[in-house]
Amino acid sequence: MPPTVNMGIPGASTPLVDTPTGKRVLLAEPRGYCAGVDRAVETVERALEKHGAPVYVRHEIVHNRHVVDTLAKAGAVFVDETDEVPEGAIVVFSAHGVAPSVHQSAAERELQVIDATCPLVTKVHNEAKRYARDDYDILLIGHEGHEEVIGTAGEAPEHVQLVDGPDAVAAVTVRDENKVVWLSQTTLSVDETMDIVERLRQRFPKLQDPPSDDICYATQNRQTAVKAMAPECQLVIVVGSRNSSNSVRLVEVARGAGAASAHLVDYADDIDPAWLDQVTTVGVTSGASVPEVLVRGVLERLADYGFGVVQQVTTANETLVFALPREIRPARH
Repeated sequence: MPPTVNMGIPGASTPLVDTPTGKRVLLAEPRGYCAGVDRAVETVERALEKHGAPVYVRHEIVHNRHVVDTLAKAGAVFVDETDEVPEGAIVVFSAHGVAPSVHQSAAERELQVIDATCPLVTKVHNEAKRYARDDYDILLIGHEGHEEVIGTAGEAPEHVQLVDGPDAVAAVTVRDENKVVWLSQTTLSVDETMDIVERLRQRFPKLQDPPSDDICYATQNRQTAVKAMAPECQLVIVVGSRNSSNSVRLVEVARGAGAASAHLVDYADDIDPAWLDQVTTVGVTSGASVPEVLVRGVLERLADYGFGVVQQVTTANETLVFALPREIRPARH
């Protein structure tokens, strides 16, 4: 690892360390694994240790190619639907959550379910159920087809309308303007989501907010760190996979916050040397489903190109840990 210089609080800076080239990396902190992803990945690892291969996993456990490939080599079998799992076998549900119909189909096949849904996603599911019971129209801000959105909408399909971006606001219709609430996918851009909420509120002045913020703490923290460093960067590299919503958002946030360019990479090999032409400051961060080993690989590759000094931009310290699903918790002695 190249030497690091801690830049401390947001907006703080240190003089560029004397190097022959003046090249440096700003490394965002926090970055990488959030508590929900850590829990989900460990759930599959523990299930394999406890039961042996194969352990079936419905959809990608988290949206990261390296993680999925690594677990597959260890004996995890990824499937699209529960009907691909042999009757009575073990199946893990991914961090993104599933609709009640998926639980039902698993029960019909007598599958042994281990639910690795992120607790923050479960919170949104519970909000959807609660507002549906009270006969609200639920405006779910999120991306059509995303697994998390499908799972949340499945809790109350008769009450949920998807609002996919600012342009979708004009088409929203409700039954009673006094009984409307918005919820959101947990991995969205904070700024874009609040823009959509404001547009919805202009149409429906009595629009209610969720009881607590639906966009997860880790998504917000990673976006805040990128905003702090982006104005100083000619290039921001976000480590993450293309199907990772929060990783894609980080690229958008970096560009919006002042980075001249920003790119998403799965691995260090994806870095195009042409991106580094005329660049002296590169920002590096990673999405919430990205293991740190991939970030280390990117830093080592950048060091090969002369970016040997790494300065950390710290905007928050994360300490949250979620308990593992009870089915795979270690036995108490």
